[in-house]
Amino acid sequence: MFITAGIVAVIVVLVLYIAVLAIRILREYERAVVFTLGRYTGTKGPGLVLLVPFVQQMVRVDLRIVVDEVPSQDVISRDNVSVKVSAVIYYRVVDAEKAVIQVATYMQATSQLAQTTLRSVLGKHDLDEMLAGRDKLNADIQDALDKQTDAWGIKVSNVEIKRIDLDDSMIRAIARQAEAERSRRAKIINAEGEQQAAQKLVEAAQMLAPVPQAMQLRYLATLFEIAGERSSTIVFPFPIDLMQGWASQMAAARDAK
Repeated sequence: MFITAGIVAVIVVLVLYIAVLAIRILREYERAVVFTLGRYTGTKGPGLVLLVPFVQQMVRVDLRIVVDEVPSQDVISRDNVSVKVSAVIYYRVVDAEKAVIQVATYMQATSQLAQTTLRSVLGKHDLDEMLAGRDKLNADIQDALDKQTDAWGIKVSNVEIKRIDLDDSMIRAIARQAEAERSRRAKIINAEGEQQAAQKLVEAAQMLAPVPQAMQLRYLATLFEIAGERSSTIVFPFPIDLMQGWASQMAAARDAK
């Protein structure tokens, strides 16, 4: 009687042990790559997965997006400027079979590939392109990564450059360059203003030249403007032709008398 009960207990324990080995439950974002006697026999999940104990094994694969931070890399740009660049990549597994069979550790492999690709792509661009064209650089790095990870069943969805660090000497050089550029623009604007003012003065002179009285009125208006500025002494050029005009008028007045 006791022997029979012991055998039943052993059988129950053995069945429970086999059930634990045979039953697997996968979440919605997980897949199971199943191997039967070492050979790939399919991908299962999500939900309940039954395995043959000691004959089949499975490898869990997470299909969610993985965020991997690429550590700061020393990059020499095409114009021989040394910078430190860090980035973030977003990728996920789209083919669980390839991710397990084609590469030993797909996360580590993708991270290392991202570092080398970052240096390779940025080394083909000038510093100005790195600073001003990040969107294009992000797209170029993503495209290069995606082409190489496709054989591993990995899809790189996005790449973002986080920081581009320059040394102090380069920062000062860029500041001097920006200051020189602003000075150049100021000089150009000033020259354009002088050109427009000269053009307007020529047009005004052409309008005033046929009427000498208009020029006299303009001189008087200018004197009135200067007098309103609380100046103690006014030095104003007096045209000779204006004096000649007044002298002729005074002579005509005397003759008339």
